[in-house]
Amino acid sequence: MGIQHEQIQEPAAHVTPLMSRPDGTVYLATYYGNTLLLQTVNGEENPSRWELTRQPGQLKLEWTDAHSGMPDTAELLAALEASFTNYPNHHQIHLLAPVGQADELLRSGVLVRGENNQLIAYTELFWQQPRIWLASPQPHAFPLSYVLSQGRRHPLRPPKPVGIVYQRHIPWLARTLSFRAVNIEYDLERFNRWMNDPVVAASWREEGDPGKHRTYLEGIAADPHVIGLIGCLDGEAFGYFEVYWAKEDRIAPFYDVDDFDRGWHVLIGEPRFRGKPFVTAWLPSLSHYLFLDDCRTQRAVIEPRSDNYKMIRNLSLGGYANLKEFDFPHKRAMLGMLLRERFFAERLWIPRDGVATSLSATLF
Repeated sequence: MGIQHEQIQEPAAHVTPLMSRPDGTVYLATYYGNTLLLQTVNGEENPSRWELTRQPGQLKLEWTDAHSGMPDTAELLAALEASFTNYPNHHQIHLLAPVGQADELLRSGVLVRGENNQLIAYTELFWQQPRIWLASPQPHAFPLSYVLSQGRRHPLRPPKPVGIVYQRHIPWLARTLSFRAVNIEYDLERFNRWMNDPVVAASWREEGDPGKHRTYLEGIAADPHVIGLIGCLDGEAFGYFEVYWAKEDRIAPFYDVDDFDRGWHVLIGEPRFRGKPFVTAWLPSLSHYLFLDDCRTQRAVIEPRSDNYKMIRNLSLGGYANLKEFDFPHKRAMLGMLLRERFFAERLWIPRDGVATSLSATLF
């Protein structure tokens, strides 16, 4: 007698598409019970069909499309992302599908060969694939060469990005979250408005006219160790993020900094985007972006005010360990740190119960 396959009962059928963008191709992934339909956004071809079944201790993803010879690599990546997103408690997926680029996928860690030559995708490895979430992933790490900046020796940094750098579908919002590089001419008005919002101003203390904020953004643009980003949901801007290389930053003297540590600051400028559903979207996504942007980044750091207990609690739920308090000239700070290994091993892109209901617009 053959093995009896138990049909997965959850999640229930839904028709809100999950969007996936592997290798720059946009797919709509729609689940109907155990069936996954994948279609490119142009909709020129019939959707391909995949099935999910569960055997003891494993989840199996099977390609059942009879319309073509085999799925291409982008379609396979989209199917895996949709499956891991819909079944976040599964650590691995056993794949039954013809794979045309198996060697390349095995070398990159998308797939691993198990017993009996079975192809397996592990969530910890899959979520470290830049080609799925970065708009322009680099094929190789930027070459290592050391320079001096203000007396600090650090690696030469790559050119700053332009346009969208990261995109991820957020299932609980049914929207796409993205980060894009600041465009001063396009973003100055909203940046000025955000900085003069009383909630933001209480933390950033950068109120002023557009001229002051143009100078501020031009300073960020000229600084090779900082990148200014705008966070968007379905293209609607909601907040400003600064990500930086910690080795060249003011935080460097306060801990044993590594060459590729990254840090960040944030303000949420649009009040309706402040709160639990949004925090659980952008906070882990920003951490994810920093780890994908350079595979050598092993730690993300942050320095909220030591008395900002709500912030610190939210960061803790996001995987950031509170290491110590220390004194900046302008504040008493808490050093928070997130390890790359912890982020991927514990799947911290998945919201945890008890996340604080609000993360105010604040400088970390």
